[in-house]
Amino acid sequence: MITDMPVKTTSGLFVLIVVILAIPINVLCLVFSGIFGFVLGVIICALMFPVFVLLLVGLFLTNPNEARVLQLFGKYVGTNTDTGLRWANPFYSKQRISLRVNNFETDHSKVNDSSGNPIEIAAVVVWKVVDAAEAVFEVDDYHHFMRVQSESAIRNLASQYRYDSQTEGEISLRGDIEVIAERLKDEIQGRLHKAGLEVLEARITHLAYAPEIASAMLQRQQAGAIVEARSLIVEGAVSMVQSAIDELEKREIITLEGQQKAAMVSNLLVVLCSERGSQPIVNAGN
Repeated sequence: MITDMPVKTTSGLFVLIVVILAIPINVLCLVFSGIFGFVLGVIICALMFPVFVLLLVGLFLTNPNEARVLQLFGKYVGTNTDTGLRWANPFYSKQRISLRVNNFETDHSKVNDSSGNPIEIAAVVVWKVVDAAEAVFEVDDYHHFMRVQSESAIRNLASQYRYDSQTEGEISLRGDIEVIAERLKDEIQGRLHKAGLEVLEARITHLAYAPEIASAMLQRQQAGAIVEARSLIVEGAVSMVQSAIDELEKREIITLEGQQKAAMVSNLLVVLCSERGSQPIVNAGN
């Protein structure tokens, strides 16, 4: 495995000044020299010209948060991260690699969750290059590699969890966003460590049932919500009936026998749990 190997370079500004000063000095020598000196000066200038060209070719500019991967005829020499105008062997190839933070959003993928329900899922991944040599030499195209592996990780993670939890404490895609985000980050990072890339954040941006079952699942969620609401209503109604009967007997307002108590409980529960307003019935004696 090829990893970053720091390499030092020379200040490009110094080399540029040397070249700029050398050219007029050679011209002045030609002007003020004799015939023999003029011929000799022309020969020297002809020989120095390719040297000046090579010196200029060796100049390169590195911006902040950038790296240059240097190679000599296909052999890796090192990675330079010195910013500004730099100079290195003119025969080096100098590939620019950005070390800035990048992000991209995956396409909407259709995948089955752990229950077999088809869902649509997409995520945004924030990443950056941390090892320029690995990014260049260990994979063919690290941008493409990162995208493919990220989408594969999202599909794999989605197939391990339910869309909605069925039991208490069960991790689900919709109910445990932070946990799923952290596990998705670890899943993607595990696939990218050989490419010199670091995942800073991974978070689901789109999560929904597939269109073919969305309507049925919506009805299921609505039914679950109705059952839960009814359970709360019944629980509260039972508490209220118990409190009412205890208070009546405590104040000796009325004494209820078994059948009378059962009838009152039934009536009170109907009144409290009914969706419609109660209609009072008045018993008129003759």
